[in-house]
Amino acid sequence: MFWIKLALFLLIVLGVNVLIKLLLRKVLKIEKEKKPFFSYNHINNLHRKIDWGIRISTFFILIITNMLVIVENYPDWLILIPIFWIGLDYPVRTFFERKYSQNSKQYILTISEGVIMLLAIIVMVMQFNFFI
Repeated sequence: MFWIKLALFLLIVLGVNVLIKLLLRKVLKIEKEKKPFFSYNHINNLHRKIDWGIRISTFFILIITNMLVIVENYPDWLILIPIFWIGLDYPVRTFFERKYSQNSKQYILTISEGVIMLLAIIVMVMQFNFFI
């Protein structure tokens, strides 16, 4: 039953994300960008370097956190990994989209997506009692 609730919750978050992006595109007249499905979408070379630095640091933090979970039995620390990644990746992407992108309004969609993801993590932690 837990997995069904979790899957339903994730579908709702995905639906809210798509709906908010559509509304923001219509209201603010933001053009839809054509980009491949599994692409990194780097704005420029500096963005690529910083993004890979964030990915590599998140990987090492994942390893350290997993060791803490195994050795010290702190399973609640695993929730910090997506918060850390979202807290670093989305502001960097927002900055580069605002400063260097051809479609400079695209950063508004990135901010909304990051906020929705952070709120979803907070609601998921409270709803599914991860810290109990």
